[in-house]
Amino acid sequence: MPRPTPPTVRQLAPLRPPGPRRRPPRGEPGWTFAVTALALFMFALDRLIVASALPVIRDDLGAGLQALEWTVNAFTLTFAVLLLAGAALGDRFGRRRMFIAGVVVFTAGSAAAALAPSAGALVAARALQGVGGSLIVPLSLTLVTAATPPERRGAVLGAWAAVAGVAAASGPVLGGALAEALSWQWIFWINVPIGVALIPLAHRRLAESRGPAARLDGPGLVLSGAGLLAIVWALVEAGAAGWGDQRVLAALAAGATALAGFVAWERRAPAPMLPLALFRSRPFAAASAVALLAYLGLFGGLFLIGQLLQTGLGATPLEAGLGLVAMSGAMVVAAPVAGVVCDRLGPRPLVTGALGLVALGLGWLAAEAEPGVAYLRLAPGLVMVGLGAACLFAPLQATQLGAAAPAHQGQAAGAATAVRELGGVLGVAVLAAVFAAHGSAASPAAFLAGFRPALLAGAAVVTCALLAARALPGPARRRAIEPAPAPAG
Repeated sequence: MPRPTPPTVRQLAPLRPPGPRRRPPRGEPGWTFAVTALALFMFALDRLIVASALPVIRDDLGAGLQALEWTVNAFTLTFAVLLLAGAALGDRFGRRRMFIAGVVVFTAGSAAAALAPSAGALVAARALQGVGGSLIVPLSLTLVTAATPPERRGAVLGAWAAVAGVAAASGPVLGGALAEALSWQWIFWINVPIGVALIPLAHRRLAESRGPAARLDGPGLVLSGAGLLAIVWALVEAGAAGWGDQRVLAALAAGATALAGFVAWERRAPAPMLPLALFRSRPFAAASAVALLAYLGLFGGLFLIGQLLQTGLGATPLEAGLGLVAMSGAMVVAAPVAGVVCDRLGPRPLVTGALGLVALGLGWLAAEAEPGVAYLRLAPGLVMVGLGAACLFAPLQATQLGAAAPAHQGQAAGAATAVRELGGVLGVAVLAAVFAAHGSAASPAAFLAGFRPALLAGAAVVTCALLAARALPGPARRRAIEPAPAPAG
């Protein structure tokens, strides 16, 4: 009788079901962070890469100071005004779907900016980029926050800020190199392949989710947009026309009236764009006040610091980009550490120290900036600004998100980012107005004459933020931030 043949390894192995190999599930935290962080990198890179190319754009397109302001503010203003609408669109139609739509719009805006034949066309393209960013940033932040346990939120937000720091470090150098070796248009072309790659990645790796919002707040969007646009236009125009100009005064009055109407409407809106109930939480209100003042001084200062080395000190675009690495490199190093420290100590000590560094750094640059100054004399101020800026995002964002109920994380993220960006818009407009009142870009000496008082004004505003920071949670309360009451609607 023949002996039975032993089974082979193939026969012992379990049979695989027919069909394609299973993909990792959508919404996996690692993939969620990777995809959304790449989108953040594209957004932050584009915002900061412009800084070292502004003088080249001015010469190539014949743009004045006002046009340069709008090149920055058109992007930031549309981004800030539409942030809350972007969060609401994600809540209603799906966060992944609207995130992908934001990437498409941002990529199209980048291509339009690269093809812009005039300063007006560039401003319009930058506004389109801001529309895309208003969908990308709040929705990606909501997706990451939802995938992160509360006890690790500070560390993850610190890593999130580090991604923006890497973009900040790369932006000025890359922008200067591209503007000098090729043309300024390439600072926008580089976004296109990133955006094209993100679209299928987001579709495959992000999980779809929705929030509680049932409808959009149309009146709130119109009132807030009209009010902010009128006020920012007045601040920009005041630099050339003067504060007594009738158009400036009329725009300020119209803007203030529209914003007052916005607040009144939000109190009774069935589905408010900005739930005022969030501000009943002391941590949320305090962090928002700090963010508004801190980023007003910080972003206004960065707008002028980006032009200092070229217009004020005669550096080439590449040399200017390399010079800003002292600031942006400090952001990369400090941002992830700031998140971990926030988890351990609470937000107040970290924010207080960060504000002190930013104010001191801006004051240092104002004092040291003079014709022919050696770069090493400016470097300490750049490092202080970079370190302080890196240590602001994680504690402020964690405080604001921690004060919101889980169902309203999307609205809280949109509101927090909108406050921060509004500070940036006002900062560019206000500090540029101070600059225009004392100097111009006509010569290095004229630039430095306006640069000094403008940065001192920025340092003063950041110092004021220290008063608001006293209301932030300290070490004893870092685990006991009370959520805000649930917004109605």
